[in-house]
Amino acid sequence: MRYAVLVCGPAGAGKSTLCSSLIAHLQTMKRTGHLLNLDPAATDDSFTVVEPSIDIRNLVSLEDVMTEYGYGPNGGLIYAFEYLMQNLDWLDEELGDYDNDYIIIDCPGQIELYTHHPLFPTLLSHLQMMNIRTCAVYLLESQFMEDRYKYFAGVLSAMSAMVNLEVPWINVMSKMDLITPGSTKGKNGMRSKRDISRYLDPDPLLLSDDSVKARSNPKFHSLNQAIVQLIEDHPLVSFLPLDLTDTDSLDTVLSHIDFTMQYGEDEEPIEPKDMDEGDFPDLDE
Repeated sequence: MRYAVLVCGPAGAGKSTLCSSLIAHLQTMKRTGHLLNLDPAATDDSFTVVEPSIDIRNLVSLEDVMTEYGYGPNGGLIYAFEYLMQNLDWLDEELGDYDNDYIIIDCPGQIELYTHHPLFPTLLSHLQMMNIRTCAVYLLESQFMEDRYKYFAGVLSAMSAMVNLEVPWINVMSKMDLITPGSTKGKNGMRSKRDISRYLDPDPLLLSDDSVKARSNPKFHSLNQAIVQLIEDHPLVSFLPLDLTDTDSLDTVLSHIDFTMQYGEDEEPIEPKDMDEGDFPDLDE
């Protein structure tokens, strides 16, 4: 059984860093992971730690598309993925050498690819037809916690992507090392543990309390209330905190990914080693 983890989210959320960290962590656990780069706009600087085993740039690159067809970055990206969809046999051949492995897929930062475009749902369906168990990890960086409106925009984008892609899903709040609970002020400001928990498990009241209403334009109150009602009626989104400076934090995220994809459930049980005479000398005395 093969496993694929789709690491997605907005630009700058730390997707490439998480991919390389996951592969390094898998190696320390004596497990095999491979990086699949699905960003045709990626530069070589993005892979200084782990080189991709499979790279979409070997099939099509954004630079070539923009040069040949005169497209802008967004149009060129859509063209590159449409070209991939027309050449899925290339991907099948590239994936054919990997068995019983973790494939970590590093995706572009254009969230429209996840929230409403049909390209990624088609790709994920194809992976499942290849008998590859898949799940998605959606990253939102902790900076979003600094602005409640920006945070709930991120929550809604995560919810939209979940509905569009229709695969097992994990949401992660990345760069939590920038958030300091307690009295020490971190780069993104001081937060109490209670405040942080309201963002990890979205509290709709963050958008409807009196302090927010006092600062916002009254014409948006009805919209804010509608968003609050949507999140209360469909509580699909919650976040795992990720601090890549803490190995336990990364291990927690990986364990959730394993559980979501039921990693190892199809493995044959390992037959216990027979105990021969002399294996336990202390007990023989």
